Amino acid sequence: MIKLEYGIAYKEVLEILKYIPIEDYNKIPKDKIELFETNANKDYIFNYDPNKTLNEQNVSKIAKGIIAILFRDYWATETQRQKIINMQNYERRKLEEEKLKKYNPDNLFKDSSTENISETIKEKALIETKKEKFHEKILKLLKKFFHN
Repeated sequence: MIKLEYGIAYKEVLEILKYIPIEDYNKIPKDKIELFETNANKDYIFNYDPNKTLNEQNVSKIAKGIIAILFRDYWATETQRQKIINMQNYERRKLEEEKLKKYNPDNLFKDSSTENISETIKEKALIETKKEKFHEKILKLLKKFFHN
């Protein structure tokens, strides 16, 4: 499944790269182009329209990501590259913070539903336990002693 998705994405990227200036195409290392070509899905047909944006066409998320990485690594100016890296770092930190809030090991077992479960178990016990006060226990013990 994953291999198929990447094969489709590589095919889309190769088709999109046909429409970029040759100077930009030559900035991409040959081994990357070869990787795209060898792993591209040969049976998939994708027609790119250079008059439309990527969002207006049926381009996969993986292909968009690959194009974004190519832009960041090979075509962007140093200022653009730094802005992109800063934005990616910010998004990564934000995602990690959300994960930490959601899966914090300290709060993982302090769920209120476990308290509700223990209360339910007490309610449905087979033998009902009644808490006796201290003086009631003594009275019961004395009655037992004098009846024998």
